[in-house]
Amino acid sequence: MLQYTRHFTPEEASATLPLVKKIVADILREGHALQQMTGVDGPTDRRELHEQTCLVKGLFGELSELGCFYKDWDFQTGLVDFPAMINGQEVLLCWRSDEDALEWYHGIEDGFAGRQRIPRLHATEA
Repeated sequence: MLQYTRHFTPEEASATLPLVKKIVADILREGHALQQMTGVDGPTDRRELHEQTCLVKGLFGELSELGCFYKDWDFQTGLVDFPAMINGQEVLLCWRSDEDALEWYHGIEDGFAGRQRIPRLHATEA
């Protein structure tokens, strides 16, 4: 099982949302541009494709430096996970770019389909 070096409380993760939202907006925009470059006929300019790929990877890295991770590989919903602990279990706080606030989590193995509301009792648990 994965062991994350940093665990967020919901408050800590929520405090990063203004910056995370900006980075995710950039990822969605640049990811769509990357998808356009890799259409059915393949890339027309390999150098541009490489530069665009590096740009998107750099944006992923910005999130990783904050301690959270981008999970929407088709660039549709801007899904981000934040490692956390709830009831002594390692979980992922889960936010989507169409959500105003961070209110969900899921188990490491459960994925998005297993999302549950963050219990208020654990809102400050580190």
